[in-house]
Amino acid sequence: MSTENEIDAEYIERHREGIEHPLFELIQRFGKGNRRWFVVGVLASIGSRFFSLIPPVVLGVAIDAIFAPDPQPYTLPLVPTAWLPNTETSQFWFSIGLMGVALVGQALLIFARASSLNLFSHRVKHEARTATYQQMQRLDMDFFNEMQTGELMAILSNDTNRLERFLDNMMGEMIQLIVLMGGTAVILVALQPELATVTLLVIPISAVFTYWYMRLAEERYADIRESVGDLNSRLENNLNGIQVIKASSTESYEDDRVRDHSYRYFRLDWLALRLNFVYRPGLRVLTSLAFIATFVVGGLWILNGPPGPFTSELQVGTLVTFLLLTQRLVNPLAQMANVIERYEDAKASTKRILGVMHLPVRIQDDPAAFDLESVEGRVEYDDVTFSYDEDEVILDDVDFEVEPGETIGLVGPTGAGKTTIVKLLLRLYDVDEGAVRVDGHDVRDVTLHSLRGSMGYVGQDNFLFDGTVEENVKYGQFDATREDVIDACKRAEAHGFITNLPNGYDQDIGERGVKLSGGQRQRVAIARTILQRPSILIFDEATSAVDTETEMLIQRSIDQLAADRTAFIIAHRLSTVRDADRILVVEAGEIVERGTHDELLAEDGLYANLWRVQAGEIEKLPDDFVEQASERVAQQAVDAAEDD
Repeated sequence: MSTENEIDAEYIERHREGIEHPLFELIQRFGKGNRRWFVVGVLASIGSRFFSLIPPVVLGVAIDAIFAPDPQPYTLPLVPTAWLPNTETSQFWFSIGLMGVALVGQALLIFARASSLNLFSHRVKHEARTATYQQMQRLDMDFFNEMQTGELMAILSNDTNRLERFLDNMMGEMIQLIVLMGGTAVILVALQPELATVTLLVIPISAVFTYWYMRLAEERYADIRESVGDLNSRLENNLNGIQVIKASSTESYEDDRVRDHSYRYFRLDWLALRLNFVYRPGLRVLTSLAFIATFVVGGLWILNGPPGPFTSELQVGTLVTFLLLTQRLVNPLAQMANVIERYEDAKASTKRILGVMHLPVRIQDDPAAFDLESVEGRVEYDDVTFSYDEDEVILDDVDFEVEPGETIGLVGPTGAGKTTIVKLLLRLYDVDEGAVRVDGHDVRDVTLHSLRGSMGYVGQDNFLFDGTVEENVKYGQFDATREDVIDACKRAEAHGFITNLPNGYDQDIGERGVKLSGGQRQRVAIARTILQRPSILIFDEATSAVDTETEMLIQRSIDQLAADRTAFIIAHRLSTVRDADRILVVEAGEIVERGTHDELLAEDGLYANLWRVQAGEIEKLPDDFVEQASERVAQQAVDAAEDD
């Protein structure tokens, strides 16, 4: 059951299933600025099919008027008799010329249709992809905790591509098919209504057959799109974790997992294809039967007179027109299988795209929000209570104040709520009760851009982009000069190792900064934060994953950076926060101790016990503390299992 602060898979799926007409909604949303190309494409599709109907009609009229022993009047539907030639020779050349014009016109309109619909579809794909990505960036962190990266990539890439392919070709084919069937029906009824009942019987039968196919195909293509996301997620996870796989010698295990995901996709895709193998030849059989029935009934009609209940006359040229038009229905109706297949595929993909677009953004600017300006750095937590879901309270009645320029250390056991405290300051989540304030302003009353722009965050595993060192340091301050970058790197103790790189500041560091060591990545991240000149600093386990020497360098960078700014330092290594102005000890979501390093040692509580263990003054913690810690770890394992 989803709560205000929680997004789960069921919640996301409900937003997808609530979309009744996904393709129509998507075209309405993203096709507005490109409607002229869509209109041109539709008109060209109609025109090209109209021109394709002209040669069979002209040929049938010419046969009856020019070549038959008992010539009929030379008349064409919708063409005034005064415009038509009178002699057989002129009628012959007029017929050839008219068919030539129709063929050339059809070719030109096919070009216009393909160009305009392709332009329309590519623009819709571009706008849908960029809008979906923009929406993803603004969704709450719960969304990214629930959705895997491979699933999101499948939506942004695979699903938008399938949508574009449908709009490119299949929409034009569908329009032409509708025009062809409608135009053919009108012409056949106008030429010979009785024989038309035989020929056109295939259309309602095909419609029922198509409806049956669509009902079955819709669910199967939705399952296929889901399996593609799962497969992409598994591949993305494995490629990112290739070092762990190799170090653990688990290649065979991962081979099996990828094989299972790939086989599920294969099986679902095969089920859809198998259904298509029934539908496609079935349509071809129906249209072929219509052609054979028309030929048999029409041939007997001409040889023996009107058969059965029929009473009117039938000319040879009219039968030829019927046969030609019926034959032209065979391939387009057989192509209906492709149209329906692409439609169901695009429909499933569009639901996934719009499912993201329909998700509400909970953490967003209030309409009356204002910008924070000239931030001094005063922070208040006023009786803050918070939970990620309704089952477990993460923070309970957290209350403290931080003066501008003060450094606060946050320490405590894993899962105590330390990182959650700073997430509320960044407004990655909203409090359930109480308030978090910056310079006296509730963070919910100011714009997210100005709030987060006033803060610098350095975590344990900072993300670096594929690019050069300079590009990563300048990220967020794109107009910074090389001199600004060098100065920031010197203050972050990073200039030395950067100048030793083969290309210095122009060195490409690879995806996620893999060409740098952990300590080097941390120092680049700190340099990036220095260049941003934030008023409030947050260091979340910034030195926990580096060696002692690197920790000393990073700690010196942190001390210099935090000298005249409000700073929050989350640490398990208590030496990192020893010199903080105040230390808050967090346990089970509550602040259980607060004070300076010396004051907390004098209290001889949780902090003092942790300090003595890390300093090597005692070999083990008190039994009651160990028991409590074991209970916490066990509960965390239970919670993790329930989440899975």
